[in-house]
Amino acid sequence: MASSTFELVIKPRRGWQSIDFREIWQYRELFGFLIWRDVKIRYKQTMLGGLWAVLQPLIAMFVFGGLLNRVAKIPSDGSPYMLFVYTGLVPWTFFANAVSLSSNSLVGGSGMMSKIYFPRILLPLGVIGALGFDMLVSLGFMGVLMVYYQWPVSSGIVLLPFFMIGCALAAGSLGLILGAINVRYRDVKYVVPFLVQMMFFLTPVLYPLKVVPDQFKLLLGLNPMAGMIEGFRYALLGSPVPWTLMVSSFVGSLLLFVFAMYYFRRMERTFVDVI
Repeated sequence: MASSTFELVIKPRRGWQSIDFREIWQYRELFGFLIWRDVKIRYKQTMLGGLWAVLQPLIAMFVFGGLLNRVAKIPSDGSPYMLFVYTGLVPWTFFANAVSLSSNSLVGGSGMMSKIYFPRILLPLGVIGALGFDMLVSLGFMGVLMVYYQWPVSSGIVLLPFFMIGCALAAGSLGLILGAINVRYRDVKYVVPFLVQMMFFLTPVLYPLKVVPDQFKLLLGLNPMAGMIEGFRYALLGSPVPWTLMVSSFVGSLLLFVFAMYYFRRMERTFVDVI
């Protein structure tokens, strides 16, 4: 039987370091525990439990859908507007919560970091992994809405996991960078809500791409969540496919995530000293 123990040697280091994927794999059980812990803590002593994962995008759907469709007359891309909005709110809610919580995960886990050694990157990634449970619950209710509106399932649903991974990469990128900065500069907790709010208006959550002027579409292309949300609508509703935007958003999210991991690796050696 293979031994589950291993020898760990901690050495001082300087500058940019390679990402130790072997070390992260060795701590995979801790990673699973952190995900499960966050899921339990978030819904502990709540009356509705996991239903909050549905209520957040659902209430926002009624507020934004009723207001914008009836007052501002914003169209959808062919699907019922309520369904159109909910499909955009599911990935956006995941992204907004993931960035907000993961950026504060290191400060919140300072007690754990000061007592034992483990790859610090597991803290923000564990938060994001736990929020993946909320996304799955929200997607389950999406099926109920599609039955209610009698909207057929798109054949593009096979690509849904691809776009879910893209959302996780986008959230993880900002979560790692902001989390590392937050250890030293606590201003981040004031910046993150403003940043998320501004990104909300620069992301086609409530409006289709066809209403965006051409000169602003390039700006949307710089937003990694723009292509992912359009991807969700393609996979679930069969909406028009802006392949260029979706591919550029995914590739941009992947490259930013790789940079975020290297940046986090460079900064983590000082976390315990300054936290």
